[in-house]
Amino acid sequence: MLADNIKELKKEFAAGMTTELRAHMNRTRSVSLSDGDIAGNVRSSSTGVSARVGKNGLFGFSSMGENSLEAGRAVLKAATSNAAFMNKNIVGKKAEMADIPKGTEELHHEIVETEQKYLIDYAKDLDSYIAKTCKNIKSRTVMCGEDSREKVLYTSDGYDAHTAIPRSKVYVTLVAETSEGKPVSLMALESDFGNFIELYKDPKDLYALIDKKYEALMKKREGIYAEAGVKQVVLGGCMAGMISHEAVGHTVEADLVRGGSVAGPYLNKMVASPLVSLTDFAHTFLGKRAPLPVYVDEEGTKCEDCEIIKDGKLISFMNNRETAALYGQKPCGNARGYAFTDEPLVRMRNTTILPGKSKLEEMIASVEDGYYLIESGNGQADYTGEFIFGVSEGYEIKNGKLGRALLDTTVSGVAFDMLKTVDMVGDEVVWANWGTCGKKQPMPVSMGGPALRCKITIGGR
Repeated sequence: MLADNIKELKKEFAAGMTTELRAHMNRTRSVSLSDGDIAGNVRSSSTGVSARVGKNGLFGFSSMGENSLEAGRAVLKAATSNAAFMNKNIVGKKAEMADIPKGTEELHHEIVETEQKYLIDYAKDLDSYIAKTCKNIKSRTVMCGEDSREKVLYTSDGYDAHTAIPRSKVYVTLVAETSEGKPVSLMALESDFGNFIELYKDPKDLYALIDKKYEALMKKREGIYAEAGVKQVVLGGCMAGMISHEAVGHTVEADLVRGGSVAGPYLNKMVASPLVSLTDFAHTFLGKRAPLPVYVDEEGTKCEDCEIIKDGKLISFMNNRETAALYGQKPCGNARGYAFTDEPLVRMRNTTILPGKSKLEEMIASVEDGYYLIESGNGQADYTGEFIFGVSEGYEIKNGKLGRALLDTTVSGVAFDMLKTVDMVGDEVVWANWGTCGKKQPMPVSMGGPALRCKITIGGR
């Protein structure tokens, strides 16, 4: 547990300055096996303190790789001095900061240490099961691990908080060959909020997931190439999640809007079908804990849900305090910094399209000639909303029924154009919370979505 060594420094905050003083610890624990041999055994952590002090929107920042009263005082002094220097020497109109409420947020979930031996034994059990039951594969990898971000935060005009985000995950990769000797692979992914030793008690609980992925891989090695062109498809929840995060989410981060993102001119305009609503959730989704709950951001803003698209209309951006004041919007707690060395940036938390009313089965049955696209292994998007994503698992749909599996392919398009073609939205959201967003700093995020029936450009051979 991260020690609170900086509490008494709050009384030393400079009057008239916006101050954020943070102690921060990141941890990573992981073990990976390749065909039964240990290929990775990682145990790392980083701890330090940082201070960000500002006036008139001009900030000084300082950090130190030590969590102590002395280090806290040193970074506070340096950041305050930097902020005063900039205010003295930079002329012209300064930025405004949106007001936020004051309060205190207590720790919701403690970090529990998982020993490496536990991770090794868990991974070996899964690996042994794969070796015994998945006879037609050429290679296999298993990774078990956990990561966490814990912070103690004191602010001058926002929330003080002690928060922790532990996340645990299991990756299994299975590789086979087609009849032509070409490799094909699929990944089984399992991840959740919490400590590994709390979540994963018995490896047998994941056997069914491995069995399902092995069955899909056996179909894939006999698979076909998709027919290239604009097709009617049903995107699975994970594919919809990629669209939500990469192709839409980044375009509506207000610092990127300020830099020229395509979303800027679309505010209060229709950017999607009226069936589509998209929200970045803070810590609760439909009455239950969100996959990666965030309660207070690094500016001391108490986190709330940020509605972005409502009934097809773009109604808000994701903001920090400065951009919220600039655009006349409410800050919802999207300013996040990955490590103690990082200043907060506008970042996503749990971003998803909201569920609709359609059942997946009826969505598939409604397609005469198209594809059901389930998983994406990689992809990219830019601030114009253009995207290209790999499809690692999918099936053809013929006359409303699933047909042959697909070999790896791609989908591409412009997000806001594609979302306007959505005419059915599934009633269940599938979350993917194992990923890390790479916007300048890595950041654990969660993305999700219901199944979507839409038109999209799919690649071929």
